[in-house]
Amino acid sequence: MQLTDFVHTIGSDLRSRYQQRVRKLTIDAQFTCPNRDGTIGRGGCTFCNVNSFAGDIPDELSIEEQLCQRKAEMKHQNILYLAYFQAYTSTYGEYQKLYQLYQQALDAPQVVGICVGTRPDCVSDKVLQLLSDYQSQGKEVWLELGLQSANDRTLKRINRGHDYSAYQRVVEKAHRYQIKVCTHLILGLPGEDSDDYNQTLQRVLDDGVSGLKLHPLMVVQGSVMAKAWQSGRLSILSLDEYVKNAAMLIAKTPWDVVFHRVCATARAPTLLAPHWCERQWPPLTAICQYLSENGKQGSGGVSKV
Repeated sequence: MQLTDFVHTIGSDLRSRYQQRVRKLTIDAQFTCPNRDGTIGRGGCTFCNVNSFAGDIPDELSIEEQLCQRKAEMKHQNILYLAYFQAYTSTYGEYQKLYQLYQQALDAPQVVGICVGTRPDCVSDKVLQLLSDYQSQGKEVWLELGLQSANDRTLKRINRGHDYSAYQRVVEKAHRYQIKVCTHLILGLPGEDSDDYNQTLQRVLDDGVSGLKLHPLMVVQGSVMAKAWQSGRLSILSLDEYVKNAAMLIAKTPWDVVFHRVCATARAPTLLAPHWCERQWPPLTAICQYLSENGKQGSGGVSKV
């Protein structure tokens, strides 16, 4: 039993179009964030510690060197790659700098496209035009937007620094440029339950999206939420709760939407909780089992949690 039996994954989607395996290679281009440098706020989102997802990449490594390092970590070498600008806000910078960084990645051997992770309020028309130009050249292009929730109360509570309308505006622009959008959603944010997750999914689907990425809320060192969790003021989802809620959203998502991720992991000692996020396979196996019993993506068959 594999995830691709029940979910339209980015891996299976790329393989069907490129006729071979395509993997993402994570890049840290040393971007910052307007919610940290004082432009719109300081301290960042309450859940954020970039090291939990970017890993330890020496500052002195160039884009090409990072890609080479990531390729060397892969078990299968004869494959194609997408350069994934993941850490912080990867459209937040001077246009010429962004152009140089993206071009360095696209010029690397075996790289067939880029994924650009960013905030909904940091995507200019010039950047969208640049991404559109790459796409017209035959490159695979994904704009990955960290939304997390469509609930404005939640966005304010987690110090996100923007509301849902900011997301809607950039998605509308991306559609005009025919750029594929992958939206990131977090399950388990403070004050939210399955009704909130359903409402967020429905709003995102109604506004149009090509891809989704689901994450459980993870408490990591260096975040504001870490203090709340350590003092007993923050509850987190159990593995069973996450699996049921994630499966519910997957089943309600049309098959043509591509899932880039249905769970997430982080490494100790950065990860404080939940401990089940330290390993990839237990949640994936449980999600597969749940979907096999209740209906795969697009079936709408998973009952409300």
